[in-house]
Amino acid sequence: MSTATALANAPDVTPEDYVVLGLAVCFIREDDEIVPLQVVEPIPSSALEALLKGIPTSYKSAYALTVGDLFEDDTLQIPEVFPSECQFGHDFVERLIASVRTYQKRPEACKHIAIGATFEGFNHNLDRKRLLNIERVITTEDNVKQHRYTHEVL
Repeated sequence: MSTATALANAPDVTPEDYVVLGLAVCFIREDDEIVPLQVVEPIPSSALEALLKGIPTSYKSAYALTVGDLFEDDTLQIPEVFPSECQFGHDFVERLIASVRTYQKRPEACKHIAIGATFEGFNHNLDRKRLLNIERVITTEDNVKQHRYTHEVL
């Protein structure tokens, strides 16, 4: 995927724009097992600022770079600072464009991690596992039982 193709729907995003990618530990359900998976995904500016305040997260690290650094010979590449077994997250390009726009809107957020630097001081916690391939089926039993006078004026 070339830079021009990836960014065709976002003329406001240039190869020089700042973005932060995070390495998250997620899980997928295979048969009856839960298997860990390392995923690289863009972190928007508001999420980065919350993560830097110490909230528990599935992110192990974050790496700041420019959009152009993600492309090698016009092909989307995972930066070498991430493990070789990791993969891009779902809807990566769309989420990349959205994240870049958050840093364009809040340029002061670009000062948290310098371009080319890796931040590893997150409160990494896997108590609440991020399951990527889970399907939620809503049933009538999920409805909350309400008091019979809930919608009446007494």
